[in-house]
Parts: sequence; C-alpha cells; structure tokens
Amino acid sequence: MTADDILSHPALESCVRGKAQAMLAIHDASPRTTSPFATQQRWLMTQAMLAAYFRNQAQQIDSGILPARLVDSIVAHALASRNTATALINEMLKYGTVRHVAGSEGRRYRPIEPSPIALAALSHWLAAHLTSLDGLDGGNRSVELRERPALLGAILPLIADGLLASRAVREPNGTFSLFAWIDDGGVVMDRLIVGCQQDSIALSRIPTDVTSVSWLARGLNLSRSQLARKIAAAETMSSLGWSGVRGKSALWVSAEFWREYHAAQAVKLAIIEQAFEACRPCCAGD
Repeated sequence: MTADDILSHPALESCVRGKAQAMLAIHDASPRTTSPFATQQRWLMTQAMLAAYFRNQAQQIDSGILPARLVDSIVAHALASRNTATALINEMLKYGTVRHVAGSEGRRYRPIEPSPIALAALSHWLAAHLTSLDGLDGGNRSVELRERPALLGAILPLIADGLLASRAVREPNGTFSLFAWIDDGGVVMDRLIVGCQQDSIALSRIPTDVTSVSWLARGLNLSRSQLARKIAAAETMSSLGWSGVRGKSALWVSAEFWREYHAAQAVKLAIIEQAFEACRPCCAGD
C-alpha cells in the first residue's frame, strides 16, 4: 500500500485512532522512556541511532555500539550538531533509555545498548503500527512480530532509513509542523485526534472532548503556558478553536488539520509496510 492508498482507505480513521490510543498508553506508562521521541528533531535523531545500533548488532551480537558512532550517524543525516547529539545520548543514559553493555567497565570507551524497557516500548510502538496496517487489509503482521522476535531488530533500521529519506517526514507542513517541533507535541496531537468525535470527518470543524489546555498539557514535558501559545497560533491558522467561550468549552479540530495528521500517519505507515515486506524473507526462519 502506498501512502495515497492508505490515506484514502475508509478504515483509516478507526485504525489511526487505535494507534494513537496505543501511543498514548506507551507514553503514560513511561514518560521518561519516550522522552527521546518528544520532538520531531529528537525522534529523527533516535531513528538514526536505532539504525546504527541494530546494524552494528547484526554484525556482532551483544556488542552494543560506541556513543561516538551514534553521534556520527546523527551528524551524517544532518539532524543535529555533535553537541546536541551527545547531550541526547547522555540524557538517555541518565534516564535508563540506554545503558552501558555489561562487562564493559574499565574501558576508555564504553559501548551502549537500548535498555529492556526501551526495547519493550519499541516493540509496542512497532506492534501498534503493524496492527493499524492489519486493520486496513486484514493482514497478520502484528502476529508475525510476536512470533518472530528477530523481526524487531531487522525492520527498525529499514524503517529509520525510510523515515530519514522522506521529505514529508523530515519537513512536515502546516499545523502538524507547529506541534511536531515542541516537546511532546506528538502526544498533544494524539490526544486531540483520540478526542475527536467519531464519524464527524465530513464536518469542517470536528468537535473534540478536550475542554481545557491544562488537561491537554497534563503529564507532558510542556507547560500550560507553552501549549496555550501554540494553540493560539493554531487558532490564527483556523486549525483549532473553541466551540464557545475560550477555555470553558470544547475544542474543535479543522478538517484540514485532521487530514494533515492522517496524511502524516499514512506516509509513516507506508514506510513501515515497505520495511516489513522487505524483512519477511530474512526472518522467515526465526
């Protein structure tokens, strides 16, 4: 399925809603584990890191990867400076998203690897997206992921390659871009989409169950005032608005913003679909 096929599929709304609910559950279960994905830049940096790590792992299992190589990968993809990349890795070490490989004590340069909780979150992330694809064509990708553990390490580098090569992913437009580049902006958009009134996509203004900025910012690495400013900016773009008195009524989402969000998901799902199909032969015996 291409991104256009997915975007025009009649089941996309329900599949994306389920995926967004799964993403919110992953975030709520461990906000610190998901912090490397908090902004578009950090998410792309982490994709580059995952690709480098799993490719190194395929060559020498349980060897981990040196932080310097991860930094090189981020810089090579023109995602951030060396200082910014190094700071992200140090933060991931601090919060246990990655850890030093056991037995590497005393080395001058210690390799690192994703922690078990991070690998579990990655598996849930991939499963949620494969479930969305299954909902579109009746496939059994999510079952295959459960039955073939090696699929995770094989498919993630290919997904990262596709995401990093996609201009639509790297340079989102419109209101989606407005939220994507702020801390936990993806979570904000997921909450808005999950809160949209179902079967209302024909409306120019789709009602949500969100009635306060404070609730929308709850549990995020984002203050109420920061989020309020972004919502105000979205209002000037006619992408969001209050159905009544500001802050005392429900927010609505414009049909254009709704489509932007679903178009971004369609691009991502198409990339994941292509990576999954490429990995099926190599993991068939696992």
